[in-house]
Amino acid sequence: MFIAALYSEAGIYPVDILEDDPERHWEAALAYYTTLREGMRPPVEFFSLPTGEQVKLEATSVCFCTVHRDEPQHKILVLVNPQDTKTVVAVYIKEFWWPTEDVLRTSDPAREGLMKVQSFGERIVLFILNVVIFGRLERNLDDGDMFFLPHSVKEQAKILWQDGAAVGFYTTKRKGSLCGDGTGACYLLPVFDTVFVRRTYRRQGLGMAMLQDFCETFQEDEALGVSWPISPAMYQVCRKFLEAHPEERGRLWEVEPPGAWGQRGSIWLKVRRQQAQLPDCESRGTTCALKPRSMLPMESGLCGCWVCCRRNRRE
Repeated sequence: MFIAALYSEAGIYPVDILEDDPERHWEAALAYYTTLREGMRPPVEFFSLPTGEQVKLEATSVCFCTVHRDEPQHKILVLVNPQDTKTVVAVYIKEFWWPTEDVLRTSDPAREGLMKVQSFGERIVLFILNVVIFGRLERNLDDGDMFFLPHSVKEQAKILWQDGAAVGFYTTKRKGSLCGDGTGACYLLPVFDTVFVRRTYRRQGLGMAMLQDFCETFQEDEALGVSWPISPAMYQVCRKFLEAHPEERGRLWEVEPPGAWGQRGSIWLKVRRQQAQLPDCESRGTTCALKPRSMLPMESGLCGCWVCCRRNRRE
């Protein structure tokens, strides 16, 4: 703990020094855990929380977490708060315990803005942002926030770095990638899948910046998806983005996998409908054909979408 603190004071953080070697990291963490479990450690050690509380380092206060949902062998050792065992307070990296906030920091000035996740250290940062910060500390169930599972090791992701800290991320389902385990279906278009911005950095346009980066990354594709269901917060991001970027209105769709025409709904049309306070065609008992057709004028009172039978698929 003392050495980790010295690293932090010197502006050195785990993502800057961790080798891109998950197996070696796992072996070191397992060896340390074994010494705790078998009582082989020197005199009792403690980890100091920001509140001043001391957490005893013992086998009952630590656990292993799987970084990737599809590769269970890649795990990290974490220290939990004894008053709330679902809250992670530190991560064991390079033979030392690091506070979670230090795990999210960097001393590399090149890490600024949206950066593609490539190294194992960056995967740990993504895991902490997703599972620890969002999943446990900053998710507001009252606002309809959704829960994200640990990401796949094959999933494309970008971390948003700002002033030396990881403050958000977004992930993408690639066109042609499998929709999930046990299925041969593949995504028919790139999909903006999960997105998160830390509370203290919200209302700064960062969500829109990530959506714009996604659109620019796949600028050669005629259609792009946003994973269904879109949360209320993400809907507002989409609305503001499409109002500011009319050129993207025709190619951004709310999609269910794999994203065939019968699984797409126009996000801009949804925005227009809500702005005009018009009811869905479902409430009118109207069903569109499951194939592309011309948009109907809003004045007609019909939805004008490509399809509107998602209700039937859910039922």
